[in-house]
Amino acid sequence: MNKSQSYTSLLLRVSFSAMFLTHGYGKFMKLISGDLGFADPVGVGELPTLIFAVFAEFFCPILLILGFKTKLAAIPPAIVMIVAAFLIHWNDSWGKIEFPLLYLTGFMAIYLLGPGTYSLDWRLKKI
Repeated sequence: MNKSQSYTSLLLRVSFSAMFLTHGYGKFMKLISGDLGFADPVGVGELPTLIFAVFAEFFCPILLILGFKTKLAAIPPAIVMIVAAFLIHWNDSWGKIEFPLLYLTGFMAIYLLGPGTYSLDWRLKKI
């Protein structure tokens, strides 16, 4: 991976994950406060859906910022954005569908590009 690709990977990982983390933080606080009511668009129950959303929107972005298990950590946020765009917001205006699709595109790009040299994945590979 050349220097430009590594900087691109770093920029994508940090920018998309930091912005996404702001959405996950509220859900994380909701979970630890015991407020377990949440949407259940795929029918697995409110609590499992909330736990997965917290994992995908709070913990995975932290892993992505660090560049640790980057490809695996990009998958749950992408899944959440597929659900948000095509199940939750599908009948809403374009403005409501656009943001999940933008995040989905970012996490797909992170997955395809990989962690780059400015990541824990790269550093741990060298050990």
